[in-house]
Amino acid sequence: MSKAIVLYLHVHQPYRVRHYTIFDSGQKHDYFNADLEKSENNQQILQKVAQKSYIPANQRLLKMLQQYPQFKLSLSITGTVIEQLEQWAPEALKSFQDLTATGRVEIVAETYHHSLAFFYSRREFEMQVKMHRQKIEALFGQTPRVFRNTELAYNNDLAYWADKAGYKGVLAEGWDSILGWRSPNYVYRPQYTEDIALLLKNYKLSDDIAFRFGDREWSEWPLTAEKFVNWLKADQKATNFNLFMDYETFGEHQWGESGIFEFLEHLPKYWLKDQAQIFATVSEAIDQFQPVGDIDVPNTVTWADTERDLSAWLGNSMQQEAIKALYGLQDQIIASKDLSLIEDWRCLQTSDHFYYMCTKWFNDGDIHAYFSPYETPYEAFTNFMNVYHDLKYRLAKHQEKV
Repeated sequence: MSKAIVLYLHVHQPYRVRHYTIFDSGQKHDYFNADLEKSENNQQILQKVAQKSYIPANQRLLKMLQQYPQFKLSLSITGTVIEQLEQWAPEALKSFQDLTATGRVEIVAETYHHSLAFFYSRREFEMQVKMHRQKIEALFGQTPRVFRNTELAYNNDLAYWADKAGYKGVLAEGWDSILGWRSPNYVYRPQYTEDIALLLKNYKLSDDIAFRFGDREWSEWPLTAEKFVNWLKADQKATNFNLFMDYETFGEHQWGESGIFEFLEHLPKYWLKDQAQIFATVSEAIDQFQPVGDIDVPNTVTWADTERDLSAWLGNSMQQEAIKALYGLQDQIIASKDLSLIEDWRCLQTSDHFYYMCTKWFNDGDIHAYFSPYETPYEAFTNFMNVYHDLKYRLAKHQEKV
């Protein structure tokens, strides 16, 4: 019986809120594209990541697809990063299109604005999923058949929704609390569903690449493709090794000097030596391997922080106040039919804004600080709420005209 590496990479960049003061509120409405006072602006960040990660990674992946007919992978790409690629790095967007043109790269469905709308507004959530599907169909000629929620946020309700929406599968974190004694290296079926499968991330193997690869203090450093493949082969009974990680792992989070690109390039060479070992897209894994059991997830699990819950985005009162205030504007914002106002409101739903407000400490706090363009979580909150008040001002002005 064959066993598969299921490589899934997630591409995303938010529209970061610039240094926006209370004095800007009511005066200036350029929330995202002006310079961030203490960091780069969105265009500079996008172009830097494209040059360090997207373009070189895609060049290597295309070479691998050409060299190894059995090599396949899956990716998700948010609407917010697609818009930025269209505007500021069209050559990088073309490199993603070149990958999907091979017919062996599957795109996964998600929310257009990388939002947590599923937990606050089902109507808005479904609109963003529809927007994303239309964008993927237009640019890549694919209709996604497998779903991932923002930050791999998953529970029974999400699986039930995805099942009824017609998806064949859904992705989630293979966290210990939901697996118990079981292994993530199989296909499962979500409880309370009929026609959908569940692929669970093997977080230990994924994080060896995404987080530990360049750590010279790690006992397994340096990690070679040959060593990694030997680890996989040691699990004789597994059917699918789900390696889920950010696309930016390659070249941005793990710099090119670390050897991460060489690791990626050598992976098929060692894995495909055995004819029983294959690569599969997420859909192919679902089609090829039967579920071995049901998974019950009544409480939400995500792929972030040591808790693997929503606390990275909703764990403190600042985060809770900000997101509740934002979704509180939904009915009035949508009713305004002001496309500029609606788009700004949706860009503010991106989960990154709330992630920057996290006040956790130790290792998780370090990771939050690494990704944040702000000096402190409180600065992130202040900028966000100043923009929120300007949104309310613009909404009031719009309503005066009607």
